Amino acid sequence: MASNVNPTVRRRRLGQELRRLRELKGMTAEEVAERLLVSQSKISRLENGRRSISQRDVRDLCGVYEVDDQRIVESLMQMAKDSRQQGWWHAFGDIPYSVYIGLETDAESLRVYEPQIITGLMQTRAYAEAIIRGGSPETSDTEIDKRVQVRMRRQDRIAADGEPLRLWVVLDEASLRRVVGSRPVMREQLEHLAEMSQRPHITVQILPFEVGAHPGINGQYSILEFADAADSSVVYIEGVTSDLYLEKAHDVQKYTVMYEHLRAQALNVDQSTRLIEDVAKEYAR
Repeated sequence: MASNVNPTVRRRRLGQELRRLRELKGMTAEEVAERLLVSQSKISRLENGRRSISQRDVRDLCGVYEVDDQRIVESLMQMAKDSRQQGWWHAFGDIPYSVYIGLETDAESLRVYEPQIITGLMQTRAYAEAIIRGGSPETSDTEIDKRVQVRMRRQDRIAADGEPLRLWVVLDEASLRRVVGSRPVMREQLEHLAEMSQRPHITVQILPFEVGAHPGINGQYSILEFADAADSSVVYIEGVTSDLYLEKAHDVQKYTVMYEHLRAQALNVDQSTRLIEDVAKEYAR
């Protein structure tokens, strides 16, 4: 796990505590919004950690919830102050999925299903540039370079000494066959994927075409888990204009069961590695 709690995780923990205080008071988010003359959506965003929480927000909410213990109020206000610090990714400007990066940076384990492309944490620089350029054709070269740099920096989590991120990836065979960039780029990418899959904390399985319909047919998703018991697991689904974060226990459980079915239907690790290497050789011809 990351050595320091990053601002994204701090906001999330603070939001969870504020939600707990509201529920103890027996109030709905709508009732709190009416008391503070703000929108209900603001209360929801504060509680789910999707926006910064000011110390004034904390003070006002504690007033509504009638929190008498000043030590609790001061502790929450300090959390709000800390949550406004910037993570390493903020140095690159406005990154579309910055909330996800914050969660990934602190996660202990990550399970990913990718139906179309090689997952970001295992992309080579050339492949990443081709993916970003192809997916956002109107994006400037400067912006593309920035996003590639962020993607490469994210990979520090699986290369770190000590306690690297435990990564389990299920890739559809389509991700191996889709020519991104060029055949030489794909050969390099698949050779890199095969090499990375040999690391003890990384598992890669391929879901072959012959499986047909399967539980992941609706698209990509990731499940993030954290070492701290206070941080519940999160299902992340990437969107075009906005992303979805699912934290309710029954949602996480549903996607977890789906992932177990995907792992069971995919080729085993040795078979997957052989397929990756075989396809890489095809690109070399």
